[in-house]
Amino acid sequence: MALLAPSFLARLERLQLATRRPLAGHLAGEHRSKRHGTSLDFADYREYHAGDDFRRIDYNLLARLDTLLIKLFEADDDLSVRLLVDTSASMGSNGKLVQAQRVAAALGFVALVRRDAVTLTMFPHDRPAPRYVGRRAAPRLFDHLESLTAAGPTAMSTAMSRHLAQPGASGLTILISDLLTPEWEQSISRPTARGSDLVVVHILARTDIEPNLFGDIDVVDREDTTRVPVSLSAETSAQFTAVASRWLDSVALRCRQVGAGYVRVFADDELERLLLANWRNEGVLR
Repeated sequence: MALLAPSFLARLERLQLATRRPLAGHLAGEHRSKRHGTSLDFADYREYHAGDDFRRIDYNLLARLDTLLIKLFEADDDLSVRLLVDTSASMGSNGKLVQAQRVAAALGFVALVRRDAVTLTMFPHDRPAPRYVGRRAAPRLFDHLESLTAAGPTAMSTAMSRHLAQPGASGLTILISDLLTPEWEQSISRPTARGSDLVVVHILARTDIEPNLFGDIDVVDREDTTRVPVSLSAETSAQFTAVASRWLDSVALRCRQVGAGYVRVFADDELERLLLANWRNEGVLR
């Protein structure tokens, strides 16, 4: 089954990843850049959308094909969009990994259409991050995402260290994770301190916040297999939900404090509605 429907991909073509700080950009006019010069090296065409610079419309093609297309040019700088996807064991429950795959596919596709360079890093797996550029690279990105499986510990701090050690411009980092690790706060503070733009996509299952089990049970940690006997009543379940809600608020607050974007996604959320409406309001897309 395809991660994203063709009709959804068509709507994503109209969007662009938003940035919160000046970044080095790959294509002239596509993102804010520390360098404002442009080169004359033609790169590609894409469909004209409202708000695009009308001066880049190819009027010769308009006359021949009756289609509004704009020219894309290579710039002197690169915008690197770095997808950092949590594939630890905790992501394997209740559809979280599938939703993370779909989020990464959607945001990666938006970047590729704009000819931003996209790299994909998973953790805890220690593998070189493959690099994708241009619309034609989208199928390879999707195939890679579909092959992901959830296993092992989170190891977020180690993954972030390796991620930040990669060569190239600081760019835009998109962290996609359930953040179920004590290392989450330190990890999200580091990219912005290094000058990178950061968006945290917080993937959760409903049961992470509202447990639907009652009675005497053993809670098993999916990553280290630790078993903890608990007795869940309606009262203790409500207390758990209250604590979890405060934690969610603290995560959102910390992201704002470090200058990172933050969006929360449940595994059963309708992704198309979130991306096309809510995430534009949150400044993740425009």
